[in-house]
Amino acid sequence: MALRILIVDDALFMRNVLKDIFLRAGFEIAGEAADGVEAVQAYRDLEPDLVTMDIVMPLLSGVEATEEICRYDPQARVVMCSALGQEPLLLAAVKAGARDFIVKPFIELQVLEVVRRVSDGAGEITCSQ
Repeated sequence: MALRILIVDDALFMRNVLKDIFLRAGFEIAGEAADGVEAVQAYRDLEPDLVTMDIVMPLLSGVEATEEICRYDPQARVVMCSALGQEPLLLAAVKAGARDFIVKPFIELQVLEVVRRVSDGAGEITCSQ
């Protein structure tokens, strides 16, 4: 069964880049969200296997959305996506429950390596409470 991924980013272009990477690798796109509020609702509705979460978004940041998702599901697998220079936000994201991160601009092999690593080791780590 293919890994089901929820892609969260306020930029349609970035969602499409990730969608293309994941579809080429044989993953299933469970859904997409353009902000943190949509992300939390989509997670609850779709129950994806993994979430890629932009760190800076309107309404709820990626950190806040990750906190909400992890309160709902402590086993959630969230991978943060950020540009270089956002290290303080990445630390906050890890404390919120993110399992790993991907740096923009996306490099396909690195994206797939992180997603596979988080997917394979998901049972060992739980979100922060």
